Amino acid sequence: MDSEEHLRDILELREWISEEIEKREKEIDKFRQNIRILDSIVKQSSFSKASSLVSSSNKPVTQSKQESSVIPIKSQDRILANAHVTSDEMVIIPSEDITLDVETNPFKSFFLGRIIGGMENQDRLDAQNGKIPQNTMISCLVNKDGGKIREILIKNYRQKERVSEIINTVTWSFSRMLENSQK
Repeated sequence: MDSEEHLRDILELREWISEEIEKREKEIDKFRQNIRILDSIVKQSSFSKASSLVSSSNKPVTQSKQESSVIPIKSQDRILANAHVTSDEMVIIPSEDITLDVETNPFKSFFLGRIIGGMENQDRLDAQNGKIPQNTMISCLVNKDGGKIREILIKNYRQKERVSEIINTVTWSFSRMLENSQK
């Protein structure tokens, strides 16, 4: 085998390994996302804190490293959703008695388009200018059951002001969506 073939084989092996790593990273991200979804469902449906639960060996369950807070999203004394906020992400889960369709205005145009889209554009510019690392840009994922919004996962919001802006706009958007779906 000449050195050129040997080098080509090495490069092919390197590319294959890189592809396998990328596949595994995507799988791990999907597993982490599913764990977050399960955690948020447990948080919403549980009335006792996980730290107060005791395992079968009578040892307390270890608390997660990240503290989270639950912020109720209310409109006219009605809870529309709960926002579970940690230091780097928030999960917004609509109340079980509310059906919010992803296609109902102003969800896509205002909340996703203008508010989240504006934050994404700002982060993209900041990343291009070297102000923030690429992997700290805000991202938003809407998990649906058919067209019904099951949860909204927002990662890397980075600024407390953004939490307030997201909560305020999702409150307004969800309220308008309910009004629009009843027409």
